[in-house]
Amino acid sequence: MKKLIQADFQERRDILAGEMGLRSIAIIATSPVAMRNRDADYKFRSDSSFFYLTGFAEPEAVAVIETFDTEEEGYSYSLFCRERDREMEIWNGYRAGVDGAVDDYDADEAYAIDLLDDEILEKLQNKDKLFYRIGQQADFDARVAKWISTASGESRKGASVPAQVIQLDRIIDELRLHKSADELELMQIASDISAEAHTRAMQMVKPGMMEYALEAELNYVFGKNGCVPSYNSIVGGGANGCILHYVENDKELKDGDLVLIDAACEYQLYASDITRTFPVNGKFSPEQKALYEVILKAQIAAIDAVRVGNSYKEPHHVAVRIMVQGLLDLGLMQGNLEKIIQKESFRQFYMHGTGHWLGMDVHDVGSYKVEGDWRTYEEGMVVTVEPGLYIAPDDETVDTKWRGIGIRIEDDVAVTKNGPRVLTAAVVKSVEDIETLMAQSK
Repeated sequence: MKKLIQADFQERRDILAGEMGLRSIAIIATSPVAMRNRDADYKFRSDSSFFYLTGFAEPEAVAVIETFDTEEEGYSYSLFCRERDREMEIWNGYRAGVDGAVDDYDADEAYAIDLLDDEILEKLQNKDKLFYRIGQQADFDARVAKWISTASGESRKGASVPAQVIQLDRIIDELRLHKSADELELMQIASDISAEAHTRAMQMVKPGMMEYALEAELNYVFGKNGCVPSYNSIVGGGANGCILHYVENDKELKDGDLVLIDAACEYQLYASDITRTFPVNGKFSPEQKALYEVILKAQIAAIDAVRVGNSYKEPHHVAVRIMVQGLLDLGLMQGNLEKIIQKESFRQFYMHGTGHWLGMDVHDVGSYKVEGDWRTYEEGMVVTVEPGLYIAPDDETVDTKWRGIGIRIEDDVAVTKNGPRVLTAAVVKSVEDIETLMAQSK
């Protein structure tokens, strides 16, 4: 399967160094190891921006990029990482070590991570600007502040230190927002695996099954393809589908209810994000079908609005208008369409946005506004499109037959010069296709 190669990471560092300008230094740390409970860690996952620049997936690592006095000198890439340690590798797995950092990860220089505090002081000398991801890790922020203070003291001996500290995310986030063809290929793989998982869930579900058992079917598909969930899976049966971030997944799935699954995997650190809602018994009730058709119509139209030059908010505006009209037609709301939209009265049933950036993080980096205005779509961006309607089980403003129905439909959409490309198209979403697939598996 597709993997990025070191040349891909080098190209990204080349771009970053060019953006930094002369006499500059960038310091990028990976994620800290997170404790799950006593003497047990969560499985380590590299910081996305760190990995984006290095391809290095081990913990306790810091990358340093330096530019010099002239463009002809180019730039230097240093990697601080754990040293090889036979005893620790017996317990916790192999390490690249400083030699591997140079030989396998193309670092110009590599140092033991224990030397960072000493070596960084020399690297800060004769630099005008420091690029750093301010606010990502409080402990590391404090270390950087101490380095600057110490280096400033040393500067009295004749060497200059950075007079400017610049938010590095401003550059990296914009780079990550625009996906290359190789990145889109990785996201397509993640999307196809996630689509397979949702298809399996539709085939395996049955009344009386527990939500966590259905989640296990998803995890099986993720795991057999070498992937992990890109976020905590939501498997909400019945009224649980009205809870936007429901992750307990510990209730019984009942005959006659819908189940809302918001779950997907990441492949090579690139995420997908899919939501499908379908009947536990394989057949939509009249009310479920009517509401579902409104949301599907809104989603299809919103996807079509993900086009180069359109405002980021255009899919949301399109989806809201269609869903409000649907709610009026079904009698769930009363009043004037324009006034409902203007006052946002629809938030009783639709209280979230219609999408977000997607990439190495499931809620990916990149600004949504530029100089106060919603930015426009550009080729290479990837966004989710996920309208939904949620009729609370205790909402006495609507007829009883509607209460407790929660539906969301979500796909991942890449912006191309030829229009929207749905990465997650491999999993069905029309009422007819869902019911046919589920009937075939019974």
